[in-house]
Amino acid sequence: MAVYILSNRKIVRHKGERIDSFSNDEYSIPNFRIAKCDFDNYKEPSAQAKKKKDYTNRNILNYKLFSEPEKQGYQDVLDVLLNEKGIKKSGLTANHLGGTQRMFYELYKNMSSTKSRSDVLIFIHGYAYDFDDELKAIIDLKKLFIDNPESPVEHILFVSWPASSSIVPLTYFDDKAASINSGNSLMRLFYFYTQFLKDTFSNRDLVPCNQRIHIMAHSMGNRVLQSMLYSLKRENIVRVIDQVLLLNADVSYKVFEDSEDSFNKLPSLANRISIYLNRKDFVLGISQFTKNILTPRLGKNGPSHIEPFKEVISIIDCTYIEDDLLNTLKFDVGNHWGYLSSSQVQNDIFQNLNGIDRNLISNRLKNNENIFTIVT
Repeated sequence: MAVYILSNRKIVRHKGERIDSFSNDEYSIPNFRIAKCDFDNYKEPSAQAKKKKDYTNRNILNYKLFSEPEKQGYQDVLDVLLNEKGIKKSGLTANHLGGTQRMFYELYKNMSSTKSRSDVLIFIHGYAYDFDDELKAIIDLKKLFIDNPESPVEHILFVSWPASSSIVPLTYFDDKAASINSGNSLMRLFYFYTQFLKDTFSNRDLVPCNQRIHIMAHSMGNRVLQSMLYSLKRENIVRVIDQVLLLNADVSYKVFEDSEDSFNKLPSLANRISIYLNRKDFVLGISQFTKNILTPRLGKNGPSHIEPFKEVISIIDCTYIEDDLLNTLKFDVGNHWGYLSSSQVQNDIFQNLNGIDRNLISNRLKNNENIFTIVT
């Protein structure tokens, strides 16, 4: 099990500390830095500890930033792996690897060492998260997707981008700009991953682990994904993703149209795309009428045109779900966080990630070929 943070947040060194940390500042740097979360020594904090002003950063969850690699490319990873197999002698060890080299090395080692499902979930959060909020979200996601036996996920890559910490409406536009910058960083990471695959598996002594990678984007996290797809050249797209889950997506309902040239690339990137929407989504309603010039949102209204992609895209209507896990006013009124608040939505997501045929997923009412409603 491993949880990584991929962040283009500013790096700071807090007073009295000797190690670098991610900042809460609403400022992005050009490239992602990578950190690994330490759950070995994690202890659930008391309610009193959570109220303290010093319940921030590593007091929430400890993590360690990887060093930057000494040189680009993945030849060093290949040398380490072959040396460990006794095929090629090398003075390099895993401790010489940095950044994506270290992360990809660790994931490959873990995912190829088991015959059971050991999937990776790439999660992109939404609007109004500071870094402390992200650390709390990572803890929740670990409980939901790694600790839960119904889920095939064993590793999480949490995409941390510098969203505003305030929910004041004007900060929404700051988040839109930050999401675009972060999407460009995510695109570079995608190219690094495809380069790792080419460099590593061009050697016949190493074989793919045959595990699966999924992408889940919530709310404005879909705009980060959209920004990545804008920049992604079609000739460079490799089908390396199994499932893409778009949760309450705060992007235009037209994103799958050719004129947008963004989400219409997803069917070339992934095996299956699922759009989870809620027609009572109050948050997306505000987004539509106050910030997006009355443009319907994908996560509230569904897509405008997906006819060419009906075989791989499913629409899952969550309008009638029950918030039986989290039922505070925020969740009851917002109707925007079903993946956290509803066991029905979670059950549907788990079946999706396990690769069950969309027509066989339980507690769904089939409306037509690719549109379903979650029912009790």
